[in-house]
Amino acid sequence: MRLATVRTDDGTTRLYGGGSDGFFDLVEAAESRSMGGLARVTDVGSFLRAGPAADADARELMRDAGHWPATPLEGLRLAPPVTLPRSIVCVGRNYLEHVREGNSPVPEFPILFSKFPNTLVGHDEPVVRHAITSELDYEGELALIIGRQARRVLKDEALAFVAGYTVLNDISARDLQLGDVQWIRGKSLDTFCPLGPVFVSADEVEDPGRLQIETRVNGELRQNAPCSDMIFDIPTLLAFISEAITLEPGDLVATGTPSGTAFGMDPRRYLEPGDSVEVRITDLGTLRSPIVGPEDGR
Repeated sequence: MRLATVRTDDGTTRLYGGGSDGFFDLVEAAESRSMGGLARVTDVGSFLRAGPAADADARELMRDAGHWPATPLEGLRLAPPVTLPRSIVCVGRNYLEHVREGNSPVPEFPILFSKFPNTLVGHDEPVVRHAITSELDYEGELALIIGRQARRVLKDEALAFVAGYTVLNDISARDLQLGDVQWIRGKSLDTFCPLGPVFVSADEVEDPGRLQIETRVNGELRQNAPCSDMIFDIPTLLAFISEAITLEPGDLVATGTPSGTAFGMDPRRYLEPGDSVEVRITDLGTLRSPIVGPEDGR
């Protein structure tokens, strides 16, 4: 199942479902059939919190997708699939070659940090290079979207708590990240977490380790690695995180980035206004982010 959160002209968001033939308004379709499971759903996060009834209604409607007019994905204004997660938990230095390009020691356990909801933007929405940074970097990542409460989960049960996957770009201000005592400011400026374009349910991803991450800047390939190159795999990450932090439906877990960041290049080639970054993950789609200057930002 593929779901998109769409921005409307009145400033709200709507949940759409679909595939290669286009996407249609799931809530409107549910109303036409007097289905109640999607009544208060506005995005993927609220869809997951609505529970089994919402899932059953959405899957029934998707089986009859041809009954409603569909719009190609590129014709929709996409919000991040989850617009207001309770938590965005990120993992640093989780690919060996990325550790090496930063001349850092190989971690003995996952390195966690967080972003905040103010960072979230959708596909094709601008990322602002704020005036307080001159070292804007990209990090293409696989993101997990949690489907049910996860607390002290076991590794062999961890994947059952993942509702689905999407593409994330962990935008980073390297000068702030490395100049501060901790990473929060360098990782959490407004617009620093592009997410999307869509949510792909876990039952459509047979093995997340076989997914391939590619990041391009202005068409130039910068990052290219399989998710199997993670130092700590998804079950290990979820067990480690949930041992200390309870994850709720709609929460996000960013699983780390491979090598090829601007910080790891010689000379370093940071993002500038006018650049375009595309992060593609096999079967999940391509997340595109135009870079703008502070005077152009929202």
